Amino acid sequence: MELTLLGTGAPLGLPRPDCPCAVCATARGARARAATALLVDGALLLDLTPGAALAAARSGHSLVGVRQVLLTHPHDGPAVEVPAGLPAAGRVPDGRELTLISGHRVRAVPMDSPGTGYEVTSLDGERLLYLPPGGAVAGLPEEHLRPYDMVVADVTGRPDGLARLRATGAVGATTDVIAVHLDHDVPNGRELDRRLAAAGARAVPDGTTVYVGEYHEVPDVPRRTLVTGGARSGKSVEAERRLETFPEVLYVATGGSREGDPEWAERVHLHRERRPGSWRTAETCDLVPLLEEDGPALLIDCLSLWLTDAMDRAGAWDDERWAHGGREALRERTAELVAAVRTTSRTIVAVTNEVGSGVVPATASGRRFRDELGRLNAAFGDECEQVLLVAAGQALVLR
Repeated sequence: MELTLLGTGAPLGLPRPDCPCAVCATARGARARAATALLVDGALLLDLTPGAALAAARSGHSLVGVRQVLLTHPHDGPAVEVPAGLPAAGRVPDGRELTLISGHRVRAVPMDSPGTGYEVTSLDGERLLYLPPGGAVAGLPEEHLRPYDMVVADVTGRPDGLARLRATGAVGATTDVIAVHLDHDVPNGRELDRRLAAAGARAVPDGTTVYVGEYHEVPDVPRRTLVTGGARSGKSVEAERRLETFPEVLYVATGGSREGDPEWAERVHLHRERRPGSWRTAETCDLVPLLEEDGPALLIDCLSLWLTDAMDRAGAWDDERWAHGGREALRERTAELVAAVRTTSRTIVAVTNEVGSGVVPATASGRRFRDELGRLNAAFGDECEQVLLVAAGQALVLR
């Protein structure tokens, strides 16, 4: 099944009209995106957008053979001029199935927001799922839960929708996930590619033709990732973003609760509000047992608080205890954690702090903590497929 993406942008396109933001300012040339529209085997047009005929011509295609035009979402704004010869555009009621003269079977999929998704099956059995902007599937019949060959959806706007599809088995390890309805909320170019790769998805330029069912290398999601950065750098947000398309995540909070500390309580509350409701939380510093057992992806936030607990247990803040067994006890505990990271079968994203780039601590215990955290970060990072440094909300891939 041949699929040409005539546009890959949000309904208003990219750049948005009269928008002064930095993303829109750089969305020029190959980075510009028209509103998303899909041409399937030259016979089915999904979403009629301004300039569709010209976009098809630029990609080496024609709309002459289109026999059905289906809309996925309400199209606000001025009426779109229908190119001569195209049939009237319409929407299919949820659950209804059409068989086109071209042999394609199209089934309308209910969404959790205004709009309709479409499952398209070719004569040869390839299966495509196309979802509207801002929408996620509300439910799929059990007979449709085998993995799709390709999913084209709003990955950046509704990452939880992709997580749902993975949870039901509708998206599998070989499903080619293409992000569309791309807006100015995510920087274009390399940053977009990096974020999508972490979700096992990809973006393509307008006019790209792909083939549903043809093998395409799915982005390799790193199984172990370390995210480091300074205070309020955005490192926790980056870590959470990397797992938001996973169907199940265990959030491991190493800081615990602090009675009588309203500022800490507010920090914990803000973190919880950001996380998807399907995530579970465990407050513990005993990371080794979690890493040794099978289970969902882990988000560990953070290693610096884990180290604080480990130094408490080893008596590392006291110079005499540190010199007489404390150092060895801490190094042993750290080595156990690193070994567990090396052998774990779980997907993990760990957050840590960079504390060695600022003022030298005034106390021996402060310098001790700084040094040990630097050693822990280096050893932990050595066991990770990817290491990120976050500064001013921007992620730099170190590995």
